[in-house]
Amino acid sequence: MTDYRIHGDTGEWEVVIGLEVHAQIVSNAKLFSGAATAFGAEPNTQVSLVDAAMPGMLPVPNRECIRQAVRTGMAVGAQINKWSRFDRKNYFYADLPQGYQISQLYHPIVGEGAVDVLVDEKDEASVKRIGIERIHIEQDAGKLMHDQHPTMSYVDLNRSGVALMEIVSRPDMRSPAETGAYLRKLRAILRYVGSCDGNMEEGSMRADVNVSVRKPGGELGTRTETKNVNSVRFVMAVVEHEARRQVELIESGGKVAQETRLFDPDKGVTRVLRSKEDAHDYRYFPDPDLLPVELDEDFLVACRESLPELPDAKRKRFEGLGIGAYNASVLTAEVEIARWFDQLLDAGAPPPQAANWVASELFGALNRTGRTIEDSPVTPTNAAELLSLVADGTISGSLAKQVFEIMLDTGQGAAAIVEERGLKQTSDTGEIDAIIDDILAANADKVSQYKAGKEALFGFFVGQTMKAMGGKANPGVVNERLKAKLS
Repeated sequence: MTDYRIHGDTGEWEVVIGLEVHAQIVSNAKLFSGAATAFGAEPNTQVSLVDAAMPGMLPVPNRECIRQAVRTGMAVGAQINKWSRFDRKNYFYADLPQGYQISQLYHPIVGEGAVDVLVDEKDEASVKRIGIERIHIEQDAGKLMHDQHPTMSYVDLNRSGVALMEIVSRPDMRSPAETGAYLRKLRAILRYVGSCDGNMEEGSMRADVNVSVRKPGGELGTRTETKNVNSVRFVMAVVEHEARRQVELIESGGKVAQETRLFDPDKGVTRVLRSKEDAHDYRYFPDPDLLPVELDEDFLVACRESLPELPDAKRKRFEGLGIGAYNASVLTAEVEIARWFDQLLDAGAPPPQAANWVASELFGALNRTGRTIEDSPVTPTNAAELLSLVADGTISGSLAKQVFEIMLDTGQGAAAIVEERGLKQTSDTGEIDAIIDDILAANADKVSQYKAGKEALFGFFVGQTMKAMGGKANPGVVNERLKAKLS
């Protein structure tokens, strides 16, 4: 792969990218209170006295949120810190009733790890390791609503106190493609683990994108941070726009300011939000209401044992079953697809054929009908039955397509459809011979051309025979009998 470069007036520039991903932890209650976390509730209906910062209310850590953060750290091969601590990050904002956010700065629960990504899914050599610096737990802020009143902004505290993991990468990415691959892979891992639903549209996973430019291999440049970007496509667009903007700014004699920016998805540009604060502006100090978090060995063992088979391991297992690398990558990209495919294998489907069928026929049908794998009308058991009917010669590949369409419409099993509609493939040589004789007699001129060396006509004879038999003839027998009669 060629290196990604920005071509400016003074030559080539390299882009350096790091991501801070905020992932909402899957839990029924908030990080320090018992209030509910369901998305889409009426404003201010999921707010406890703790979330509203009523005087004298003390936070109590949610064990499940800590467990999910530890499991996530284990899934990216990171150092788990048995001793960690919560800090107060002090700032004043209308949707932050406490006047501070409880976070972790000095002693996070998860230390260094890494994620391996395939920058190009079709190229096994495009693997790149992206370092993870830390994962810490913090509470989310509330939400300002600016469209409810002509002159005032309203505050919704439903999200206030919801548990977040902040997953901080190292500045190891060098292109929009690498950044997109990392974010997709991280999202897949979180969804396999079950620690975050990865729903970027609902804001349960969002990224702050740090971008700087430099001459290739030179000193790091000044970085900007574009906040709360909520799709992989937008994150890649931010990298591309920011890199070009910074190069043009530097080459025209300006300087990149360390600042926080927002992305405008309609225009595909970033704009200034505020100048960047440094950590000391937040006046961090240990939260006096919370004891340090101490994890014992039994808790860590239970967390590790609860982890599922992760995307890379599943992909390697699929490849070991004879499935091609690209199909294995596609089948493991989303946890629902991987689970569905595992059920298909458990039902006895042959792995390589099953992978090809899912990647072409099933995905094609789901895309065409606007469905996802979860609401597929064809179950893994029914799909395995269809594939077995092809494997044992009961139906041909072309008949299988017809049967599959009927399965999509009716939800019926393949064997029942074949029986009811008389779609069984015939290998009766007597019947096939009779049809072939009729076709050869009706096309004597083409038979002469074939025998004179025009071998491409063989496909014509096969097609005519299959058509005459309504697609029910065994293609192998048709080929064999035609060759015998034309020789």
